[in-house]
Amino acid sequence: MDSVTLARKVLGKESEFKGWRPERCDQVALVLQGGGALGAYQAGVYQALHEADIEPDWVTGVSIGAINAAIIAGNPRDKRLERLRTFWERITERHVWPFTPDGDIFRRARNATSAMMTMTLGQPGFFKPHDLNPWFSLAGARSATSFYDSVPLANTLKELVDFSLINEGDVRFAVGAVNVLSGNFVYFDNRDDTIGPEHVMASGALPPALPMVKIGTDYFWDGGIVSNTPLQHVLDQNECLNTLIFQVDLFSARGESPRDMHDVLGRHKDIMYSSRTRYNTDVYRRLREWKMQTYEALAKVPDELLSDDERQLRDELADLPEITILHLIYQQKAYEGHAKDYDFSGISMREHWQSGYDDTKHTLAHKAWLAMPDRGIKVHDVHREEDD
Repeated sequence: MDSVTLARKVLGKESEFKGWRPERCDQVALVLQGGGALGAYQAGVYQALHEADIEPDWVTGVSIGAINAAIIAGNPRDKRLERLRTFWERITERHVWPFTPDGDIFRRARNATSAMMTMTLGQPGFFKPHDLNPWFSLAGARSATSFYDSVPLANTLKELVDFSLINEGDVRFAVGAVNVLSGNFVYFDNRDDTIGPEHVMASGALPPALPMVKIGTDYFWDGGIVSNTPLQHVLDQNECLNTLIFQVDLFSARGESPRDMHDVLGRHKDIMYSSRTRYNTDVYRRLREWKMQTYEALAKVPDELLSDDERQLRDELADLPEITILHLIYQQKAYEGHAKDYDFSGISMREHWQSGYDDTKHTLAHKAWLAMPDRGIKVHDVHREEDD
């Protein structure tokens, strides 16, 4: 049994993969970054993939990415888009203004009003303010460690996500969170864990807004505190499966020089939550080069001169997976400020969704980008229009 067949057996995927795949591609992974209200961009990305008959074998996310991931993995193919639409329309159903005049200044004011309403009222089906402000709550009280209650999200997840489907493992699923006591980043993966609403909520429990979530004997916060993208979890796997990865980021590491305090706050957030996706892929690429050079060196040595461990290492390095990463990054609108991740207005949601849809359609139009590399790893970004 070759290594790819063995890896498929471990994944429970000996049957044919569903949907379209490039030649030599063993699995498609959808990797979703955190970013609050910007997460509608990821829903647009999935819509474009769905229409192109590209369904993920593996979906993983952090924070809002974890929620989108759960809705995708926790529904059959014909229900996924509908359930995503239901979720996003529900949490953005509140009306802000009856009419918004044309022009950036009015959109900026409207978005700021929407963000203020989120802070004061919460969001339907997502979170609501505690009856008692945490600053006036006694230590140890339920309302003492967060401003909002996330029970509405628990109810929404139970309605829109079939967790038994996630735990069947047909689609691999993982979400990232941070252990409050140890500070360690952990992944809840349906290969190792029985996933429930609490795992998804833990990944999105951003303090001090949302309460920490208890799982077992430990408490967890939003994974974005440590790393806002679960890409590393996908790259760290040992399976020799050629993988096409759609890495969907909601914050851009690149930006312009701030000109006022609003710009400073926005740029600070972008840098903090972009999680250096490019850096991670560059490190992984350098590691792959070292592995290939090690294999080439070991292959030149006669078997009798190698130890058992060295022969095993040579054989493992002979079949490294091919990785293609399509990097999609939400591009901030001119009138969006630092509160863009908690502007849950319906009009902004629809704009974010459309942006994700358009960017993905544009990316898929680059047919050559979808191919597996001859060896190693390739990264493509439609907004940079370049091959790495």
